[in-house]
Amino acid sequence: KKYIYKMFSKLITSHNLHRIIRNSSTNSSSSSSPRFLSTLKDSYDHVIVSRRFPDDDYSSGGGGVGLIELNRPKALNALCDDLFNDLIHASNSLDEDKDIGCLVITGSGTRAFAAGADIEEMRGRDFPRAYQTNMFAQWHKITKISKPIIAAVNGYALGGGCELAMMCDIILAGENAKFAQPEINLGVIPGAGGTQRLIKCIGKSRAMEMILTGDMIDAETASSYGLVSRVYPTEELVEEAIGMGLKIASKGRMASLMAKECVNVSMEVSLEEGLRFERRMFHGLFATKDQKEGMSAFLEKRKPNFTNE
Repeated sequence: KKYIYKMFSKLITSHNLHRIIRNSSTNSSSSSSPRFLSTLKDSYDHVIVSRRFPDDDYSSGGGGVGLIELNRPKALNALCDDLFNDLIHASNSLDEDKDIGCLVITGSGTRAFAAGADIEEMRGRDFPRAYQTNMFAQWHKITKISKPIIAAVNGYALGGGCELAMMCDIILAGENAKFAQPEINLGVIPGAGGTQRLIKCIGKSRAMEMILTGDMIDAETASSYGLVSRVYPTEELVEEAIGMGLKIASKGRMASLMAKECVNVSMEVSLEEGLRFERRMFHGLFATKDQKEGMSAFLEKRKPNFTNE
C-alpha cells in the first residue's frame, strides 16, 4: 500500500489529487490502520447489527455482509444523536472486519427507513449551540466508510433519512418507500447534505421542487428520477439488498474499494483529474494478487478465487 501511494504521488501532480490520495491512505480499511480502533459491540441501544454470509459459510474469506438496522420503531427510526453515534460505531467496526465486504443499512420494520432527524431533540437548540457544536457534522463520517454501503429503504426516508440514504453508495427501495426533504415546513433547510447531494442525484429543477415544496415522492418516481437504482416488493427488499451485498462482497476487495473511491472522486474533481485518478488506481491494481487471479481465471474459464491481496 505504501508502494502504491508513493507511485501515485510521483505520477499525479494535481494538488487536489495529492490531497485525495493522502486522505485515502489514512482512511484505508487495513487492520493496521489507526483510523478506527473500535470493535463491534455485543449490542447497541438504537441499532441492530448482524452479519450474513453466503450459504451460512462463516469462513467466507471476506465475502460477508454487515446488516445494520436502525431501531427506534416508535419514533419511526428518527435520527437522534445517540442513534447516529451507534450507527457510526457499528459502521466503523464492520469496515474493519476482514470477513465483511459490504454493508447494508435499513430501518427496523417496514414503516420507515428513518423519518428524519429527531425534532424533539433539535427544538430547543439555539444558534450558538448549533454552530459551536457543528451540528450534524458527525453524520458525514458515514461517507468515509471504505466498503460499499447499500441503503435498503422501506417506508419513510424523510429529511435526514433521505440524506442518510444518499450518503450510501446504492439505494434500493421497497414499493412503499417515500422520499422527501420537508425541512422547509419546519422553517429550516436540509442540514446534512440535502441541498448538495440531491441535485447531483436528480438534477437542479427536481431537487429545487422537492426542497422548496417539501413534497414526498414515491418509490417509482424516485426510480425514474435516478435517486434509487431498483424497486422491490416491500417484504423482499432487505433480502434483495443482502443478496446484492453478497455479490459485491464476492469480488476482489481492493478493486471494490478503489472502484468506490474513483466514483466518489468523480463528484469532486474535473473530468481530466478524475480520468487521471482512475487510470492510476487501475494501474495500481496490477500490483495485487487479485488482478493476476482474476485475469488467469478468465482465460482458464473458471471462477476466480480472490484473496483480497
